[in-house]
Amino acid sequence: MLMQQSQTVLHKSRMRIKFLIGLWLFSVASSAYGQDLGTVGKVYPITERSAVEEIKERASRIDWKKHLGRIKPENYRPANRVYLPRAARHAVRFVDMSYTLDMDIPDGKGGVLYPQGYTFNPLDYVSYPRTIVIINAEDKGQVKWFLKSDYARRVDVVLMITDGAFLDMGKKVHRPVYYADSRIVDKFKVKVLPSVVKQSGRAMEVTEYVVKGL
Repeated sequence: MLMQQSQTVLHKSRMRIKFLIGLWLFSVASSAYGQDLGTVGKVYPITERSAVEEIKERASRIDWKKHLGRIKPENYRPANRVYLPRAARHAVRFVDMSYTLDMDIPDGKGGVLYPQGYTFNPLDYVSYPRTIVIINAEDKGQVKWFLKSDYARRVDVVLMITDGAFLDMGKKVHRPVYYADSRIVDKFKVKVLPSVVKQSGRAMEVTEYVVKGL
């Protein structure tokens, strides 16, 4: 009986840890992978069946081909992108990834599972096996640096850009390219480019490289 109770407590603890880690990962990844291409047409609140029918009727009168034609992924840029200068010198920094909840997490029973202000370090529980390379795709020197580096040939590397066309960059490097907007930059405390981010124990190691020429 005691063994079963211990296993139950351990299972619940693991589930809570997974929940917190999932929340943290969502806060990091959602801006990088999500791309808001805008709203097509009007949006109406659905309150009852008649409203749904009205939406269907109005939707049938919209020239969707015309509206969708205005959405051009090759011209997309995130609204919260940031400008970062080139690194002036080679440097290595370590960033504490401790995460503090900005709201209460309810337990579903009328109580609070984790209170606002609760802080934890997700790297105490999981490891991040990938290496993130962040560059400005509008800077030809940084693009050339990446293509000549070992990072361009490593399958464990995630390439992120602060500016430029992700489709064009993807064709050049033959891999998916994601945006490092202000949330990503702030999360990893990236100050200059190019920067390479990878896990080092309980922290993330940020290495800044110097790009010369161009």
